[in-house]
Amino acid sequence: MNAILKGMAALALASTLAGTALAETINFGIISTESQQNLRTKWQPFLDDMEKETDLEVEPFFATDYAGVIEGMRFGKVQMAWMGNKSAMEAVDRAKGEVFAQSVPESGEAGYYSLILAPKDSALTSVDDLLKCDQSVNFGLGDPNSTSGFLVPMTFVFGAKGVDPKTCFNNVTNANHETNAMGVANGQLDAAANNTENLALIEKNQPAAFEKIKIIWKSPLIPSDPLVWSQELSSETKDKLRTFVLGYGTDQSKGDKAAELKTLAGLEWAPFRASTDDQLLPIRVMEVSKSMAQVNADASLAADAKATKLKALEEQKASYEAKLATAPQG
Repeated sequence: MNAILKGMAALALASTLAGTALAETINFGIISTESQQNLRTKWQPFLDDMEKETDLEVEPFFATDYAGVIEGMRFGKVQMAWMGNKSAMEAVDRAKGEVFAQSVPESGEAGYYSLILAPKDSALTSVDDLLKCDQSVNFGLGDPNSTSGFLVPMTFVFGAKGVDPKTCFNNVTNANHETNAMGVANGQLDAAANNTENLALIEKNQPAAFEKIKIIWKSPLIPSDPLVWSQELSSETKDKLRTFVLGYGTDQSKGDKAAELKTLAGLEWAPFRASTDDQLLPIRVMEVSKSMAQVNADASLAADAKATKLKALEEQKASYEAKLATAPQG
């Protein structure tokens, strides 16, 4: 009898421990806009609050490029992430991602802007100067899944002029925003893509470098960055995360509102607002426009093949524009 009771007690203890071990973990993906150390410092207070207020285990997930976070979600290693709009579009299309919230700049603007930077003492003063295409310029593009660092300049600067950066410039590299800005400031790059959010951080944290930089191009407004979760999360977990995120730094918060606002300020943000996949529609229009420009510039395509491809892309673009026209405006 003693042995049976001991066995039952051991089974009960094992069951309890197993239940504890099965507590749900949210791996929170953070795209590589700057160094991992800087990102961890800025994001950890927010993630700590998320863990405390949701009773979920929350761990940051860093990757060396944007694709690492997208693939992490695709293969179940990332359950929620902060992404740019283009990387969010890839996550929605390929990784069962879903947009549920949107960051709000501290300034209250509806979004931010892509930039092209050059050294302050550079002879480059405009896009026309940049696109002389004499192969003398070393240019820094962003990550291929970056909205402001890649998609926007490829659409509005290079695609609009039918220019391929690889044949226009002496050298083209891909790096995060911080690396591109510092490359310009230090004279390693003649020009580079960046955005207003990152440039504000450079001004705040590295003012000497900021003084060596000028802006030679500014894009149309880009929608603010989304938060994306995996569709495979349970409804209960989504409810917990939605309540936490949309209440964070507001009167609906379960935590310390003033402390939360300070944490958001460290991210250069105000409280979040609700969003959906519809916020990606302008980015889809840009992506198709870029593809159309590439097809138009492709001299290897026969006229009929080019016309067929362009017709399909024009129909796709018109479909996105129609959805955009009827989508709720945030």
